[in-house]
Amino acid sequence: MKLTILGGGGFRVPLVYGALLTDRAEGRVTEVVLHDLDAGRLSAVARVLAEQAAGVPGAPAVTATTDLDEALTGADFVFSAIRVGGLEGRANDERVALAEGVLGQETVGAGGIAYGLRTVPVAVDIARRVAGLAPDAWVINFTNPAGLVTEAMSRHLGDRVIGICDSPVGLGRRIARVLGGNPKEAWIDYVGLNHLGWVRGLHIAGRDELPRLLADPDLLGSFEEGKLFGVDWLQSLGAIPNEYLHYYYFNREAVRAYQQAERTRGAFLRDQQAHFYEAVAEPGAKALETWDRTRAEREATYMSENRETAGAGERDADDLSGGYEKVALALMRAIARDERTTLILNVRNRSTLSVLDGEAVIEVPCLVDANGAHPVAVAPLPDHATGLVCAVKAVEREVLAAAESGSRTTAVKAFALHPLVDSVNVARRLLEGYTEVHPGLAYLK
Repeated sequence: MKLTILGGGGFRVPLVYGALLTDRAEGRVTEVVLHDLDAGRLSAVARVLAEQAAGVPGAPAVTATTDLDEALTGADFVFSAIRVGGLEGRANDERVALAEGVLGQETVGAGGIAYGLRTVPVAVDIARRVAGLAPDAWVINFTNPAGLVTEAMSRHLGDRVIGICDSPVGLGRRIARVLGGNPKEAWIDYVGLNHLGWVRGLHIAGRDELPRLLADPDLLGSFEEGKLFGVDWLQSLGAIPNEYLHYYYFNREAVRAYQQAERTRGAFLRDQQAHFYEAVAEPGAKALETWDRTRAEREATYMSENRETAGAGERDADDLSGGYEKVALALMRAIARDERTTLILNVRNRSTLSVLDGEAVIEVPCLVDANGAHPVAVAPLPDHATGLVCAVKAVEREVLAAAESGSRTTAVKAFALHPLVDSVNVARRLLEGYTEVHPGLAYLK
């Protein structure tokens, strides 16, 4: 079975390959093709993978190419993990937004819109080429903003594109762990959009244990989300929000923390990864050891500004192991081998949430089998959550419309309608700022 990874020179690719090596039950992937526009990054990552595979019997063969059509032809699965504009683009997204006093995070608010505007045209081109060159392939989308990009690709690939994120899985795992349950045996009642969802229940052995957690201040304050949001606010909500909702519920504090930080997250990662790729290119470099060290630092500093604002302290060691690669492989295995499982995924709504149309991509538990991912019926969202979901989905639709039409007016509308952008004039200045620093937005007229 051939697995193609788009964005194959990306820093997190060794997580996927490492999971393939350790999870020998998968066993069916015989060829991994890395595709990237940057041959130097491809070479560096290929070196890390070669060291990972050393001494592992039957390790999938790895090839690298800068030719997209070559990479896609004959693929059974495609992991799309592209970053249009690179980390320099992410750093610019943050800088332009913060100059206007609004959030520039890569998936939330102005930064997410800018990232979406330059990513959607590229993702759509990939979807069309997959449809032509590998019509039977399944596309698993890692690319942020994951829900928005998955919806753009679904217009050309239908249900054969599925978006993934490890945030809901990590959240469910933390809740189950603090309740003394086995995360693998828990049913997580989670629904929303990517980076905009809530756990409304967590069932262990058929019993919803979330009320017990919400009623116990000590338990509730003992894990990441309790520290991040505060016990009183979680009890008021009667649910546990995805960590990214901190940007909505504590927006002023988050923006202030980003403005006061020595470097934004994007600038930190840009500089960190530049050092990594330079180091791995040196003769005799220990590629895997260098990658491991860099990854540990990256994970430990994740959402550090938010945790500092909330006084949440350092991340727990159990939360530093990532997880999105495990979700991707579990999804791939379920489809390829018809091993039915349940995963929280980004899929087309169908009739799951009545407030959204059937084509809207949502994040929800799904039953997965050889025919793909099927969203599970869920209870309606409370009004406060419905309002946010509908508002952000409306913004995503304006981003898709702007990407399709090339209309600056529609792009301004996308910025202006976002709940975290508080002025039409700010929206206009944001677009001006982004078009100045991003050549990939030159199509907007």
